[in-house]
Amino acid sequence: MTSTIPKSIDDTLQLLQDADYVADRALATVIYLSMKMGRPLFLEGEAGVGKTEIAKVLAAALDRRLIRLQCYEGLDINSAVYEWNYSAQMIQIRLAEAAGGKNNDALAGDIFSERFLIKRPLLEALEDDGSGPSVLLIDELDRTDEAFEAFLLELLSDFQVTIPEIGTITAKQPPIVVITSNRTREVHDALKRRCLYHWVGYPDAERELAIIKARKPEVGEELSRQVVAYVQALRGEDLFKRPGVAETIDWVSALNELDTITLDPQTVNDTLGVLLKYQDDIARMEGSESKRLLDQIQSELAAIA
Repeated sequence: MTSTIPKSIDDTLQLLQDADYVADRALATVIYLSMKMGRPLFLEGEAGVGKTEIAKVLAAALDRRLIRLQCYEGLDINSAVYEWNYSAQMIQIRLAEAAGGKNNDALAGDIFSERFLIKRPLLEALEDDGSGPSVLLIDELDRTDEAFEAFLLELLSDFQVTIPEIGTITAKQPPIVVITSNRTREVHDALKRRCLYHWVGYPDAERELAIIKARKPEVGEELSRQVVAYVQALRGEDLFKRPGVAETIDWVSALNELDTITLDPQTVNDTLGVLLKYQDDIARMEGSESKRLLDQIQSELAAIA
């Protein structure tokens, strides 16, 4: 592990590879530029393609804290940035009243001091705890509303937040910021302009096979190739939710637990729930459709061999 950012795109590729993350050069380039230029990295793509994992890998590989803000509908400043410890403030007010030793201005200055501040992820990411800048993951930003996006503009532009009672808190060393979106809605251009952008798509067969080998080296070569071929073909079907890389890894792990050596129609049918997450998709693919797809990929693999 290293605490310094990579010095080149090739070093970035190696950093990711050492952490078992198989990236293409385009992704490694934008990650390198994000760190080098000190700009937030905005990643869009389907769920399960490895966007969130990038922040985790960077934190582990660079030996930095990972601070994660998991976004959801209704997320507000109190949950994302800070809030005051109201119960502790009330106790302090009662103690001051009992002692009778402080005027109102002094009391207000005391109860709105940092010791009564509860720091949430965005504020934590701006502070140096002695271990250096952190990796801030703002995950699934598309789940929030536009008002929260607007609040993020100051943070992403100047790496600072303003607390009315205290003032502006600015990061001494900006964190590495990774923002992800599953594109359930469009994120505003004003936020995107502050970031470097990259679309994380589904990997091709070669890279998906490399991912399985990196993450699940105990799985046999033949099974790995069949799984990748099947998933690649499945993504071409008319499904509500196509399986991502995360589902591929889960499926090959499940098959390995079942001591599967090669795919067969019964095993595929029995384990479709690991690969597909919607009943309509499972109903569409099980039975004859699953067998058709399996026969197709086995014929293609046999022709290559």
